[in-house]
Amino acid sequence: MDTSRRDFLGRVTAGAAAYSALPIALAMTSCTAEGRTQPAGEFDLSWTSRLTGKHKAVFDCADVESGYGVWRAFAYAGQYQQFMGAAPADLSTVVILRHNAIALAMNQAFWDKYGIGKARSVTHPLTLQPTDRNPALLSGEADGVPAPFDQAALPRQMERGVIALACNLALDDCVQMVATKDGVSPDEARNVAIAHMVPGVILQPSGVFAAVRCQEAGCSYVKSS
Repeated sequence: MDTSRRDFLGRVTAGAAAYSALPIALAMTSCTAEGRTQPAGEFDLSWTSRLTGKHKAVFDCADVESGYGVWRAFAYAGQYQQFMGAAPADLSTVVILRHNAIALAMNQAFWDKYGIGKARSVTHPLTLQPTDRNPALLSGEADGVPAPFDQAALPRQMERGVIALACNLALDDCVQMVATKDGVSPDEARNVAIAHMVPGVILQPSGVFAAVRCQEAGCSYVKSS
């Protein structure tokens, strides 16, 4: 058996093993085994009502990648306006921050205190030099981001109506960082982590949940990082 096929089968086997453990994981979701839905609780699911544009797209970011996943959503909007004649109101854009990209949903204070830049080997989106700054928040000449790229910052995009969603499962990584460094309980650590999320980012049960909801609401899916 060649190496590539062996690796592939190994991944399939690992996936099957993970799949067999799903009943345990599903106990943490908002659905029962019988399929009856439970109250959403802390999760705001009303954002789909804002997807009213003629052109709808969801950008699925799974890695930090210098914040490029967030910037790609900005590029799409500009190109649709330039080449398709779309008005801003014609565009409904969603950015999902899940897996490693959950770090992009955290404010700079969180990055500073918990050393995210160094831990994730983050680089500046334009200089490609190591940075301790959250690249999704960089804006302006002071951050080394000239116009028009300064408008690609996540808060700037959200001001223009872009919906930013964060994965609750991935947030556990941030919670563990807080619990370990601060020596607090998991509940306290979760409260701290949520308080450090970028204002306006909406926490969802998972990134996969958010991606499926977007597509059910008519968004074209883009694997963005």
